[in-house]
Parts: sequence; C-alpha cells; structure tokens
Amino acid sequence: MSSFKNYDNLSEIVALCKGRGFVFQSSEIYGGLNSCWDYGPLGSLLKRNVKELWWKEMTRRRDVVGIDASILMHPKTWEASGHLDGFTDPLVDCKSCKTRFREDHAPLNDAGEKTCPSCKSTDLTETRNFNLMFKTNMGPVAGEGSEVFLRPETAQGIFVNFDNVRGSTRKKIPFGIAQIGKSFRNEITPGNFIFRTREFEQMEMQYFVTPGEDEKWFEFWKRERFDFLINKTGLRKENIRWEEHGSGELAHYAKAAFDVEFKFPFWLGELEGVHNRSDFDLKQHQEFSGKKLEYFDEVKKEKYIPFVIETAIGADRLTLAVICDGMVKEHDAEGKEVRNLFKVAPEIAPYKAAFLPLSKKEPLLETAHKLFDELSENFSVDYDESGSIGKRYRRQDEIGTPFCVTVDFETAEDGKVTVRHRDYMTQQRVSMERLDQFIEEGLKDFKDFGG
Repeated sequence: MSSFKNYDNLSEIVALCKGRGFVFQSSEIYGGLNSCWDYGPLGSLLKRNVKELWWKEMTRRRDVVGIDASILMHPKTWEASGHLDGFTDPLVDCKSCKTRFREDHAPLNDAGEKTCPSCKSTDLTETRNFNLMFKTNMGPVAGEGSEVFLRPETAQGIFVNFDNVRGSTRKKIPFGIAQIGKSFRNEITPGNFIFRTREFEQMEMQYFVTPGEDEKWFEFWKRERFDFLINKTGLRKENIRWEEHGSGELAHYAKAAFDVEFKFPFWLGELEGVHNRSDFDLKQHQEFSGKKLEYFDEVKKEKYIPFVIETAIGADRLTLAVICDGMVKEHDAEGKEVRNLFKVAPEIAPYKAAFLPLSKKEPLLETAHKLFDELSENFSVDYDESGSIGKRYRRQDEIGTPFCVTVDFETAEDGKVTVRHRDYMTQQRVSMERLDQFIEEGLKDFKDFGG
C-alpha cells in the first residue's frame, strides 16, 4: 500500500510552485518586490477555482447575496471603523543593522532585554506606532483634502452598503452579504510566501442577525465553515483546529471570535476567522454618516441595529493551505519514492482532464485535438504531446489533474480512449461518445473511482 508524505520545507514548496507554474516572485527580472507574488497559469486557475468554490457555497443560499464594493472609499469610512487611529503596529528600528521590525516580535535575551531579530543587538529605537493603511491621493493635485486609502479589509464595503442591499433585495433578517476582493496592508514584517503579503484577496461574509440571537448564529457559522474546509476544499481534518480568542485578544469590535488554524510547514497559522462583531460597525457608520442604519422588524414591530456574525478567509491563504496539504511524495510499500503528486480536490484542480495522444502521428493528433475542443466547452482541460506517455502522466500528477485521457492506436478501431485516474493510477477504456459524461460523473465520485 502506498504512503504519502507532505513537504515540510517552505522553500521546497516555493520552488515547486515556481517550477510548475503556480506562483512566481513579482517583478522577478528586476530582483523581485518583497512580499509580492504573481499567480502563474496553473496558480491563477487554482485560486480562481478556490474563490468560485467559496462563492457558490456562500451565495447559492436563500439568505445570502453578493456585492463587489469599490477599493477606494470615503476617508470617513476609516474614521468610523477605527482604522485611521487604531490600525497600527508597534514599529522599532535596530540602530546597529538598520533592520525594521515589529516591537512585539523582538526576541528577548537572557537578561530579558528586547533584541534585534537579525543581529541580536539591544540598541533599538523608541517604539512608535505605524499605520498599516496605504495612502494615496485622489484627483490631479496632491494635497490636503485629496487623501484616500486603499482599503485594509473588505468588510467595511459591506457595512456601508447594508441599507442599499436590504432595500433593493427586500431581504429580512437574518441575511448575509458576501464579497471577494483585494485588500492592502503595509505590513512591517510580511513573509512566509503568500501567507502574509501587502496585497491580498479576502473572502468575507457578514451575516446580520437579531440581537439576542447572535450566539446561536455564531455557532451555526462555525459549524458551516469547518464543514466547508473539510468536505469541500478537501483539507485533512488532522491539519486544522479551532482556536478561541481570549478576552485580552479580542478586537475592539468583537464580542467573541474563533480562528480556524491550519498546520502550515512554518507554523500553525490562522486560516479563517468567525467573529461576533456585535452591533459595533453599523452603529459607528450610523454615527459618522448621520444615515439611519436601523432595521425595522415587522414581526416584533420594533427597530434595532442588527448584530453581525462575520466569516473571513483569505483566498491566498486558503490556496496556500490547499497547496501545502495536497503536494505530496508517494512511496510504495517498501518505502521507495514513486512519484510527486498534487492530491487536490477535483473541483478546485486547475485542469480536470488532460489529453495525451500516444503518438504525434495522424489520426491520433486530430482525434485528440477534437476531443480537447469538445470537452473544453465544459471543463478546464490540458493538452500534452511532448515526451513519453509515462513522463506526461507524471507531469499531470504533479499539477493535480484528476484524469488523463490517452488517444491510442486502437481508438480509431473501437472508438474508445483510455482514461487514467490520478490517485489510483487505474485505467479504463471509455467510449468517446460518453467521455464528457464519464468525466463529469467521475469528478463527482472521484474518491470511489478505480478503488
């Protein structure tokens, strides 16, 4: 029986992601830009599939709708949310080596003194607060009154549109608003590949509930989100856990908060948060805007400001978790390495199938091209005619393609192709006429195929 071993070194994963076309260093030909990354041909497909999976899970419900809010927002938005005054990190510089870092990340020496993480010097500057928001100017002339900020989170775009969404959709509480979008934070110490970057993509849903029912819905969304991570994205249960925020760790707006932590190669890191934000956000925006954001409950005949249950996950972090969880080395029963494999859930795999003509001779090429064109209307598919069939199988295994379809010399005679399963490496002859249906059904029951 085969066994699988994950890569436990982040540098290996970074190299694999580059070599296979998942993630590249941004501006690499110029030496790169710190903490900025570009998604390659396969990475862009993988991340898009991750986002689509989340979007379907959240918005194909009767009680959740989606929006796409602007990145640039009125500056008073960030006054109301507390980001303008309170969204800061404690910044320290080392006078010896000039390294800049977060004061709370400074290691202590034997004497209990804070030291530089680079050179171990204790000659540090005074701590000063550093606002994490990126500032820019709107309009042709930079100056007072033209300053705006790149949003540090997507949630505020949902809160300021609460009344617009409620009125236009006629939604009754409880209901949610979901959004996927870019956010920007001028982190002092970004790092660990795409885990913490200055430009990132968030997938957030704010669920508006009646005060007094918030704890019930908080528990509901905790269950929903954990189930999604295990049963939809395919993350292994042993690699994730819940971590509760203690009373001293809660954000200023939060009544309660739990994080889903994932076992990354570098540490156990936050993957998703479920937060009870109380009625803080809508109250703040009501006060700063002068616009009433109360909800009238027709059953109770009363007005109130809803409480909010938030689910927030980073698209980049979830993509990284899928990569770290799925990229494995397979060994046979004797411990010999057999192949590299990306055991990713079929729904988020970059390609669902790959077409591999056994030879570059006709009519094999023509048939393979025809099948590729036909199936590409319904699935994201790949085509590869370079190298031996064994090497081509291995290449597809490494990028997570569930099915390889080989057009061979018997195809012209019996009208069938050979379909190979990624995980089991079993093969099955399938009629070209029902290939589309076979792959569609096989993707749904992928774990059982070929077992």
